[in-house]
Amino acid sequence: MMAFVLIALIAGAASALMFASIISGALISLVLFYLAPLPLMVAAIGWGPLCASLGGIAAAIGLGALFGLPYCIAFAVTVALPAWWLGHLVLLSRAAGPVTPAAAATDAPAEPELEWYPVGRILLWIAGFATLTTIAALLTLGTDAETIMGTLRRGLMRLLRATDPQSSGEIGQFVDAMVRIAPAGATIIAMMTLTLNLWLSAKVTATSGRLRRPWPDMMTAELPPMTLVGLCIALAFCFTGGLLAIAAQIAAAALMMAYALTGFAVLHTLTLALKSRTFWLGSTYAVVVVFGWPVIAMVILGLADAVFGFRERFLRSRQPPPLPTP
Repeated sequence: MMAFVLIALIAGAASALMFASIISGALISLVLFYLAPLPLMVAAIGWGPLCASLGGIAAAIGLGALFGLPYCIAFAVTVALPAWWLGHLVLLSRAAGPVTPAAAATDAPAEPELEWYPVGRILLWIAGFATLTTIAALLTLGTDAETIMGTLRRGLMRLLRATDPQSSGEIGQFVDAMVRIAPAGATIIAMMTLTLNLWLSAKVTATSGRLRRPWPDMMTAELPPMTLVGLCIALAFCFTGGLLAIAAQIAAAALMMAYALTGFAVLHTLTLALKSRTFWLGSTYAVVVVFGWPVIAMVILGLADAVFGFRERFLRSRQPPPLPTP
């Protein structure tokens, strides 16, 4: 029990230090800030969600005592809560079917086959947390759309003038464009960092032998069918005004990134028959990482697979034909 509590406190302290490092203003602190959920996620997957919850509560209390209540709430919402819940979902399972005859014939207690929580639904939860954290961050700037956009604009103007004091008035148009895409951009960053943290934490626990579930087949990741309906609704509300439009833009950006990740799963599936598969996959990832905007193609591929079922058709075509009946 003491070792369990000690691991929870160490994970919480590491996450709190990484989260608070942003105060220093150093460039490396930005990387540490985005990786703050990683220690708690490792604790959640390797030692159970209770371990992550104990570490997260201790870390939030410590940050609140040192830096004030806003830091406590921000850490709890953006780091501790996602780490605890996503770690819980990774370990969530249920019995998939009856005991096999071979296992039933032995005297040893049979273990039922387990069905683990689908990767696609975990992606949907990540999109929800990215939406929640981005909206919560924007609400710290104001409670209406004009105040939020005005605060963002003034902050960007101060930043640009600090880097280039001789900037002309034409920079205002650039700032206005950046302010419009800032909520969606922040959501994409939150979505990708949460996904990266969960993948890294699973890899760490798998390498250490603490992962209590088989590694999932990422090529089978798919979002629930109603996700497409939710995306359409979010896109429709983007054309309204005020705070509702900002929230809809954030939700739409998160769901599109979820479809982009499933688009990569589709790409991995459709390239199974290629001899130079590694080259094409590596080139695709490199182009997306370097330029960024080609991720739109992955979004389209993920949406197309959700509508037309490309992966299912491809895998069905690769199955051997049935044996002739005698």
